[in-house]
Amino acid sequence: MPTTKSELPTIVRVLGYAGLIPFIGLAFMVQLADSPNDLIALESLVAYGAVIVSFLGALHWGACFRTLGETTQNRWMDHSVWIWGIMPALIAWLAIHIFIPLALLLLAATLLVQRAIDQRTYPNYFANIEIANAFLRMRTHLTVVASVCLIWAGLTSLIRNY
Repeated sequence: MPTTKSELPTIVRVLGYAGLIPFIGLAFMVQLADSPNDLIALESLVAYGAVIVSFLGALHWGACFRTLGETTQNRWMDHSVWIWGIMPALIAWLAIHIFIPLALLLLAATLLVQRAIDQRTYPNYFANIEIANAFLRMRTHLTVVASVCLIWAGLTSLIRNY
C-alpha cells in the first residue's frame, strides 16, 4: 500500500518499531531470567540503549549535512545542532562505564530529553511538516516504550542488588 504525503514509509515504521524488540526482550530477561542470564541481559540492555541514544544524536548531524556550508541565520541549525548531536554519544559512553542501574536510568532520561529537543528541532529537518509530525508521533511511541523498559530494568536491578 503506498503512503500518503502525511504517512511515513512502511520501511521506516517497520524498522523503527522493530528496534523496540531488544528493549522489550532484554527488560523481560532482566525480570525473569536466572543468574547469570539476568546480568547478561542488563549489560546488553545498557549497550543497546547506548547505541540507540548515540544513533538519535547522530540523526541531527545527518540532517544538517544537506545544508552544510549555508548560513541559515538560525542559531540551532548553524551552531547548536552540531554540539547537541555529539552529546547523546558522550552520555551513552558514560553510561557503559557506570553502575548498571544508574546507567539504565541515565539512558532513559537521555531518550526523554532527546524527544523533547526533537519536538522543537525536527521541523527544521523535514521538507514536509506532516511527515515531520508523523515521525515525531512514532518517536514518541518508541521513546515511551524504550524508556519504560530501561527504567523497569534499572529498578528491577536495584531491587535485586546488582
